Amino acid sequence: MPSDKTPRLNRRNLLKSSLAAAASAALSPAARAAQSETAIKNVNTNSSPSTLKITDMRYAVIEKPGPSPCVIIRIDTNQGVSGLGEVRDIAGPQYAMVLKSRLLGENPLRIDYLFQKIQQFGGNARQAGGVCAVEMALWDIAGKVYNIPVYQMLGGKWRDSIRIYADTTESLDPAEYGRRAKERKAMGLTWMKMDLGINVLDGMPGTVMQPSGLSGWEQRVQPNLFIATEVTDKGIDRLCEYVAAVRENIGYDMPLSMDHLGHIGVKSVIRLGKAYEKFNLEWIEDVIPWYYTDLLKEITQESPTPTLTGEDIYRIEDFEKLCSEHAVDKIHPDLATSGGILQTHRIGDMAFKYGVPMAMHFAGTPVSCMASVHCAAATRNFLALENHSLDVPWWQDLATGLDKPIINKGYINVPDTAGLGVALNDDELKKHVRRGTEYFAPTPEWNQAQSWDDALFS
Repeated sequence: MPSDKTPRLNRRNLLKSSLAAAASAALSPAARAAQSETAIKNVNTNSSPSTLKITDMRYAVIEKPGPSPCVIIRIDTNQGVSGLGEVRDIAGPQYAMVLKSRLLGENPLRIDYLFQKIQQFGGNARQAGGVCAVEMALWDIAGKVYNIPVYQMLGGKWRDSIRIYADTTESLDPAEYGRRAKERKAMGLTWMKMDLGINVLDGMPGTVMQPSGLSGWEQRVQPNLFIATEVTDKGIDRLCEYVAAVRENIGYDMPLSMDHLGHIGVKSVIRLGKAYEKFNLEWIEDVIPWYYTDLLKEITQESPTPTLTGEDIYRIEDFEKLCSEHAVDKIHPDLATSGGILQTHRIGDMAFKYGVPMAMHFAGTPVSCMASVHCAAATRNFLALENHSLDVPWWQDLATGLDKPIINKGYINVPDTAGLGVALNDDELKKHVRRGTEYFAPTPEWNQAQSWDDALFS
């Protein structure tokens, strides 16, 4: 039996419905359009999504202290809607511009389709920068067209503000290192990271066992496992003095992470992980190259200090291998390498399934920063987002449309404006354009494909 609240289909109700339909049909086209526009208030009626096309892509190369240069790209459309993206720090514009010929004439709202189309032109570390920059810009366009923030298109946000973590300038004097860390805490940060590698042991006999005569390539590029470098007990004791000095100054009521241990062997990493246990570090980062899964797993199982990696990983499949085998305790994608906004969100969801938290690496301009902020807001297992520009006084002046200061007491507010929510301050950016380059100059030389390499199989 229907309840008293159930609408009854009778002759009177049917007549009312018929009259309403007839009245609606009698309206003029202009009146019906006005009625429809009133019902749908948040659609950008200046854009027709089905006929939107990409017409151009340009770039500006920005120099700043810290990781630099940073390349901002702009994708333009036939309807006056543009999107911003950013190639990862210390990468060139060519990574993005080689994609222009694959994008011209396409509808930018087909984000996943276009990502799959250009994904093959990305790779690990900085080689992914172009693909990710384009993906950011496509989301920015979509948000502007539909007048909605990017995080909402990812399923909505878990948090209204994003926690920031940062390192500080290093010092060979442990006491000075500690004082600088204290100054960071006074800025309002609630999470700290310190860079501490075997470089601080240079000139101290008996601290590092290493063959003499290693070339610069061996020390910087050759994987740790192949240069026979290990830390001695004396070296470990000295390194612990630095960590102790930082902990004495910031206390134990905030997380402290560590990066840049140096190119040392697996056993030395494990010994350091054990020595650092008493300092309760949140993680030790990128201890060996990420693709040595079994060796990372060995370190993770043996070290009481948690491990983390991921800023140079491009494919979600590689993240899943690390997570499914619990080769690291936490992952650390850089959105400008890990496929962009949607892929990084998917990486976070995948990691959540395996019980793995996700921090995020970032070292660019406010454009890539806000792309990371939207992703972090919508990703449940997110921990904290890195920032390398706390000592760059004009960093936040590169952008408009955001709450200022952008980083306020250790957090960034998630913008509710359309797209990424960030616009460019042209006057400020032009002060920092790389010498010899132009600011968003035309790029017709990239309009045509320069090689036939789209087909990966026959």
